[in-house]
Amino acid sequence: MAKQALLLLAHGTPETVEQIPEYLSNVTGGRALPQEVVEEIQRRYALIGHSPLTEITLQQAHMAEAELAKIGQPATVYVGMRNWHPYIADVVRQMRADGVEEAAVLCLAPQNSRTSVGLYRRALESAVATGASGLRIDFIESWAQHPLLIEAFAERLRPAWSKLSADVGAPVPVLFTAHSVPSRTIQASACQPADPYAEEAQHTAELVAARMPEIPQWWFAFQSQGASGGPWLGPTVEETLQSIAASGTKTVLLQPIGFLCDHVEILYDVDIFFREFAATLNLRLARTQSLNASDPLTKAIADLARQGLERLNRYG
Repeated sequence: MAKQALLLLAHGTPETVEQIPEYLSNVTGGRALPQEVVEEIQRRYALIGHSPLTEITLQQAHMAEAELAKIGQPATVYVGMRNWHPYIADVVRQMRADGVEEAAVLCLAPQNSRTSVGLYRRALESAVATGASGLRIDFIESWAQHPLLIEAFAERLRPAWSKLSADVGAPVPVLFTAHSVPSRTIQASACQPADPYAEEAQHTAELVAARMPEIPQWWFAFQSQGASGGPWLGPTVEETLQSIAASGTKTVLLQPIGFLCDHVEILYDVDIFFREFAATLNLRLARTQSLNASDPLTKAIADLARQGLERLNRYG
């Protein structure tokens, strides 16, 4: 039997505010951003103190490794980041040095997009080609509809929704969100079909909402639009909150279903900016806990890894 592993891929985040310019250069592929954009991102990181993305991802890996052993599919679990340490290329080289011959690869971004999953895959394939020849991989492109993922989100939503509804004395509506991407990156062209990202994000929201039929009403919006030129996917959270407030709603519960753990897009964009924006509309905004290193998410990751490793066994 070939030695197998699971490789989790994530965005990565700097440890300090001072590292942000280098980090942003990695994100943009070396394209310079206006100084005011860099300073604004530094301000946001300073306000939240620290982004725990790396620590949480490493916890997820540790829990997934234990779960894989528990279900009879033992495999070492590695973590590679596209934009910061530990970089994907370094981790892939370490895997080969450790004797790994086959790996299931899972992006911690459930909805498939060329701007996220596609870039992770490109970075991985480059790393394998240049520093880990012979490593066979099973790359899982999308898991937006995986039933264990949907249940993981629903398990976070139920208690938060019940508590908030009890606090206000009536069932509260829900706003689901996912990260926006530039519109041009998902459009069909002569070279490639339309990107599935927008539909997959919407479908994840629909499936989570279906697990909670007691929700009186729900919306879906894209958040965290970037500063690059051209239109980004909408509707925006801000536009949606304005519409919700205009309808007479006084309280809404937000659940980010395009994110798996706390980081700047949650701890600043939602917890600070969107809450303050909602307050200007006389709208109370609360949010669910992120999945983070939770048992339901661990089970979803382990199940996807099991399927990938079994495919490698079957077709090896």
